[in-house]
Amino acid sequence: MSTILAIFAISLVLSLVLTPLLARLGLKLGAVDSPDERKVHTRPTARCGGMAIVLSFLLSLAIVSLFFKTSVSDLLVFDRQTAFMLLGALIVFGIGLVDDFHRLGSTIKFLFQILGSTMAFFGGLQIGQVSILDLNLHFGIMSYLVTVFWFVLFINAVNLIDGLDGLAAGITFFACFFMGLFALLKQDLLMAIFFAALGGATLGFLRYNFNPATIFLGDGGSYFLGYSIAALSIIGSIKSQMGSLMLIPLVGLGVPLFDTILSPIRRFIMGSDLFNPDKSHIHHRLIEMGLSTRKAVWIIYGISVALCAFSLLLVNLHDEQVGLFLIVLAVASVVVIRKLHYFDYITSEKIFGWLKDLTDEAGIKRDRRTFLSMQMQVAASQNLYQLWGRVIQTAGKIHLNAVSIELHPEAFGDNALPAFTWENGDQGQRKTMEKDGRYMRVEVPIASNGTTYAILQLRKLIKQGTTNDRFVLNRIEHLRRTVTGTMQKLAIRSLTCPELLQDRRHPDNHTAHAWNGHERRSLHILQ
Repeated sequence: MSTILAIFAISLVLSLVLTPLLARLGLKLGAVDSPDERKVHTRPTARCGGMAIVLSFLLSLAIVSLFFKTSVSDLLVFDRQTAFMLLGALIVFGIGLVDDFHRLGSTIKFLFQILGSTMAFFGGLQIGQVSILDLNLHFGIMSYLVTVFWFVLFINAVNLIDGLDGLAAGITFFACFFMGLFALLKQDLLMAIFFAALGGATLGFLRYNFNPATIFLGDGGSYFLGYSIAALSIIGSIKSQMGSLMLIPLVGLGVPLFDTILSPIRRFIMGSDLFNPDKSHIHHRLIEMGLSTRKAVWIIYGISVALCAFSLLLVNLHDEQVGLFLIVLAVASVVVIRKLHYFDYITSEKIFGWLKDLTDEAGIKRDRRTFLSMQMQVAASQNLYQLWGRVIQTAGKIHLNAVSIELHPEAFGDNALPAFTWENGDQGQRKTMEKDGRYMRVEVPIASNGTTYAILQLRKLIKQGTTNDRFVLNRIEHLRRTVTGTMQKLAIRSLTCPELLQDRRHPDNHTAHAWNGHERRSLHILQ
């Protein structure tokens, strides 16, 4: 026990000494986090605090291994597993540190996170199976993917939560404390040494990182802490052959893990880049609710300590009790989401509306398939008059009240260029409703490749609460595209076949009048 306390104290002192020195070095070398609209801090701050944590962690382990001759210190052996674990840690720390000095793209950082996780995997840190309640899940060849996902999840969880002074470092310290305590209870002294060294380095850094912070973790520091928690939990679980130590960080770091999983979902729903940083994380939501930075941090501290304590109880409960606890935790998570207004834009109305739009676009509804059939008929028109008759039928199907097409002379030449107008309903009633402003009027050019063929004008009476209005704009856009493509085809053909533009009668009482020279006359149908 004395050796473990000693390594904690050594790591703590080293961190207290190295952190301010590295803060000044970071400012000189340009590793600075400048304020912007996404940041909470208001002055440029060094972002190389991860170097202090890494150096304090490694130096404390080296000092105890070299100068302490006890049965506990003898456990520190630089074997293959430890070597590969440290190599992976240095890889993810290194890419994060480079990003602290020169901003890198998310893809590059993600690839190096995978590389560091791969080093740990080939060193023997593998998640081969997990016990959940009465189930034993054996991953087999999927072990590599599960292991890499575990590392990447924790690396980015600590990185995402590092948005307020002292938040990421504080949560990591609590996780190290409880995981170290669990290791002591299980007599896993090697794990207790590692967690003591990491906890001391983090606590010493927290002295300067708590609000108002004079130094930040940076990506290097947050990557290292996330990687270390993930790696040590796997090592402890391999030794105990229970997987219990993996449950503690999974529950204890519930807040950052929760945010890490929800953030890409939120960005996907909002149409944003999945990996672009934003200001909508849980800690930002607390600030928006009117809390100060310190209060928001203390609230998340309290939640994390409670989750860590519960996780210790959880590993000693029976399977039925574990299931009940997880259900309670899931319900509490839903309540927290609602209280933080995290997904206010997801309501039952929006979800059902999205599903309706999806089924309409997929052609599941009969109405959509019927409209698609009419589009195909419009596209198959052999002349302008046939096109016009099918446009009218389609307009009636989507409950339009008026349609007109005015053709551009330059597109078809001077051979009998018509203009068409169609109205559905009583003209007097239409004028009254139009005067009252209850008409929607859409006027779009029928154009392609810089050539304008016609002007398409559509009008519709707006009736509140009718299902016909929901997809009318989508239908109009589909109709415009179809008419554009068909007119382009007919315009090209009309140059060689002028008879396509000749006046003719159609069986559904549609009549057309040709232009005489440049004198415009229109086809006017009232149904």
